[in-house]
Amino acid sequence: QVQLAESGGGLVQAGGSLSLSCVASGSNFGINDMGWYRQAPGKQRELVAVITPGGAANYADSAKGRFTISRSNANNTVFLQMTSLRPEDTAVYYCNADLRATPRGRYYNYWGQGTQVTVSS
Repeated sequence: QVQLAESGGGLVQAGGSLSLSCVASGSNFGINDMGWYRQAPGKQRELVAVITPGGAANYADSAKGRFTISRSNANNTVFLQMTSLRPEDTAVYYCNADLRATPRGRYYNYWGQGTQVTVSS
């Protein structure tokens, strides 16, 4: 069984920094793209950043210049370094990964449980 476990959320003042991490555990025979999404109260879930196995990253406009996504393929982990945080960054942040759980199976999309990030003004 595949699990994505996020950690690192919390409360921070505007202008501060937080780092999130997410580890994929369980049956794993390959991970393609990994990413971070967020969902604020009353809003739809939105992409924050995504990274390929080779390290190519794409960011939402709101994250460019402030957030950095990275990954460790050896440790099945994806990170999100967030700086210059704003109150509008407040949301539940979800880890996402395309992962193959069997040796010859297809890749399926998995989600973590989410971690709360709250930025106070």
